[in-house]
Amino acid sequence: MKKILIANVGSTSYKNTLFEISDSGECAELFRSGMERVSDFESAIRESLGALEKAGFTPDSFDAVAFKTVLGKNLSGLREAGGEVLEALEAMSFVAPAHNPPYAAAIRAFEKLLPRARRIALFETSFFQWAAPEWKRYAVPKAWDEAGIRRNGFHGASHKYAAERAAELCGRADAAESAKNLYVSGGPAALEKPFRLVNCHLGGSSSVCGILDGAAAGSSMGFSPQSGLPQNNRVGDLDPMAVSYAVRALGISEAEALRQLSKESGLLGISGVSNDARDIEAAAEGGNAEARLALKTLCHSARGYIGAFAANLGGLDAISFSGGIGENSPSMRAEILGPLGFMGVEIDPEKNAECVGKREGLISTPSSKIKVAVISANEEIVIAREAAKLLSKKTNI
Repeated sequence: MKKILIANVGSTSYKNTLFEISDSGECAELFRSGMERVSDFESAIRESLGALEKAGFTPDSFDAVAFKTVLGKNLSGLREAGGEVLEALEAMSFVAPAHNPPYAAAIRAFEKLLPRARRIALFETSFFQWAAPEWKRYAVPKAWDEAGIRRNGFHGASHKYAAERAAELCGRADAAESAKNLYVSGGPAALEKPFRLVNCHLGGSSSVCGILDGAAAGSSMGFSPQSGLPQNNRVGDLDPMAVSYAVRALGISEAEALRQLSKESGLLGISGVSNDARDIEAAAEGGNAEARLALKTLCHSARGYIGAFAANLGGLDAISFSGGIGENSPSMRAEILGPLGFMGVEIDPEKNAECVGKREGLISTPSSKIKVAVISANEEIVIAREAAKLLSKKTNI
């Protein structure tokens, strides 16, 4: 049995979940806690370890602390979170300023406070390492590509869990097993029949991922988490010339333009109401046209990526939804899927309405040519399982 603590680090928050994992891979959650408005991660981690001890768990007995690291320069995969990981995170802090510095601080804090436990990083980009070169490559000069400017993909743990769970719900145990063993097997298994899935992770941060036989084929997110769908307050896809034009037309600096695109854009920028989809939905139901436009823009973008992945994968067997919006908004799911009837997508309105609040299941009709599932994403359990595999293998994966 192994005890693994998952450290989930936000820009101003810290959450942890303790799992116990058997040699056969069975995973039991033992403890969960968190705190907001964190400014000193070492102090927050020290306090959380004290809470674990009071709850009867001795931190010194933990086998590992695992981190859902976001983006490293020329580094991905599942690996020991040592100096190489810290250097890679810090090199990309400009690209992921809300994620990389807090994770680097947390890794250092655990090195000091819990030196016995191994520190393990599972990069969010890991799930996309088997995507085709033509997806990863931007049409930029070779020097740019060599500098690391390429599509990376994010939300890897959530999409990987969806790949496993959607396959199970669709009766494809082979595809589920392929997804579960992806990292230790060095890629997806060769299946007799392909399983083509698109997962829509919709929440404060959103992305759509095309998945083939349990491995990512591409994502709506590219070089950074700034790209793809409109996020809660981040712009998503934008013509790069728009930044230079805004600097000149609005009389603002490049730094201010980037700040507005990352803090005042997305659903907040369109709606003018909030960066929380629940508030925007309420405003839209009350007749607010800008709020309605924000929701329709998100749905339009998600639907476009579903269509693109359907084309590139040669068709679809399933579509799944995860994340705070994806799991809890039947109206958004219906809005996204409604125009896809030409593809054979049929939704059961009653099943769609029932799947909220962690309730999983298929919401498509029996006659639907493409199955549709709602999945309660569990990123922590993915990280815990993969960390346990690394502990057993005793090498980076």
